[in-house]
Amino acid sequence: MTEALTSFFYALGSFSFLRMALFASLSASVAGGVIGSYVVVKRIVFISGSIAHSVLGGMGLFLYLSRVHNLPFLHPIYGAFLAAILSAFLIGWIHLYYKEREDTVIGAIWACGMAMGVIFTTLSPGYNVEIIQFLFGNILWTSKANLVSLLILDGVVLLCATCLHKRFLAICFDETQAKLQGMKSNLIYFILLSLVAITVVLLIQIVGAILVIAILSLPPAIANCYTQKLSKMIGIAILLGMVITFIGMYFSYTFNWPPGATIALTTTFLYFINLAFGKKSKLR
Repeated sequence: MTEALTSFFYALGSFSFLRMALFASLSASVAGGVIGSYVVVKRIVFISGSIAHSVLGGMGLFLYLSRVHNLPFLHPIYGAFLAAILSAFLIGWIHLYYKEREDTVIGAIWACGMAMGVIFTTLSPGYNVEIIQFLFGNILWTSKANLVSLLILDGVVLLCATCLHKRFLAICFDETQAKLQGMKSNLIYFILLSLVAITVVLLIQIVGAILVIAILSLPPAIANCYTQKLSKMIGIAILLGMVITFIGMYFSYTFNWPPGATIALTTTFLYFINLAFGKKSKLR
């Protein structure tokens, strides 16, 4: 155990790509802990799954346009952001103004995004490695530009959460009461969904679209068992995410497993251990 840990630290000091991967994972833990806490309390976890799969449609479209119509500036990541924001707004719009259940909308967007992604990817010439990366994560290919983008997104998420925390708190626990108090709850709800969309795109660069729900929801769900204050829950979720990320990277290096999947598996394993032996959820 000691030798393996020493070898891991030596590798971190020797290989820049491994350090970049670890820094990217730690950075993603910040946004995941903040937004994931609101998502868990608001009970909209599967919205993150719908958005994560809908981005494949935007990525496929931008990949098709960049290759077939020679528009190289349309990078798939921009398509991912566009699709994520549009999906979040569509879910919010239908839920608020058409009184449709969110789970029905989630299923429709999930299917539509995946279908569009498959169609446009099939029509795009060449080997579509970008789509594969977003499905399963590409953490070991993290560049300085990726890391800067993650840090900027962390800053946006932290700023919005700091300025709007009380409003988010109100709509998470009692949206009707927030409306009666004159709060613009619909606008706050749209802002929250937009932050969920941004965070999902941030996280799928680390663990991929298939595993993003585990990373976004499980650390806050564990944190939920040890405090009754949402602000403390956010702090615990961030720390848990960072610890889990480090452990996952260690196991990935030691056993030569895919890092994104290993981090998600570590998160799930710790969640079930806490479910079996830990405390019960305090915020309901």
